[in-house]
Amino acid sequence: MNATARLADIRRSEVVDMINKEDNPRIVYADIIDKPHHQASDRNHMSLYDRAAQFAPFAALVGYDEMVKEEARLTDKQAEISDDDLLVLERKISIIADEISEKRHPEIKVEYFEPDQLKSGGKYLTYSGTVKKIDYIEQIVIFYADNGISNGKEILIPRICDIRGELIDLMDNTFD
Repeated sequence: MNATARLADIRRSEVVDMINKEDNPRIVYADIIDKPHHQASDRNHMSLYDRAAQFAPFAALVGYDEMVKEEARLTDKQAEISDDDLLVLERKISIIADEISEKRHPEIKVEYFEPDQLKSGGKYLTYSGTVKKIDYIEQIVIFYADNGISNGKEILIPRICDIRGELIDLMDNTFD
């Protein structure tokens, strides 16, 4: 019998002995259980926090969670404004422009559609403020900034679906 075959027989006999021993790990590993744990002398001991981080879940697909959240985010479609409602809005904007031309700047509340930057649709928002200017060429309503001097919020007129305010409410009551 050559050396390799004898080694295989010895290993088989050790395996058989281990199988025949009790299932008690103290008996199975008695030869090594009380030996000191090896510590590398050239490396610092890793903290429990760092050791646990090795087994923490990781994002295999970077950005996937954000993509799923973005896809699940709902947007509204911009509603079509009827011709009658469009005439009412034009009349309200005209009244506001008349007030501005007489150096009176009304405070109004505007409901408007804000398109989404990432997907089709958008959402309806409401903004309250003092109107500084109506630019018919650019089709925007410009509000005063919080400081009351410079330009603040700008809203495109075609995106406006409703205008409210003390001046406008008086007009609505007049035409009812």
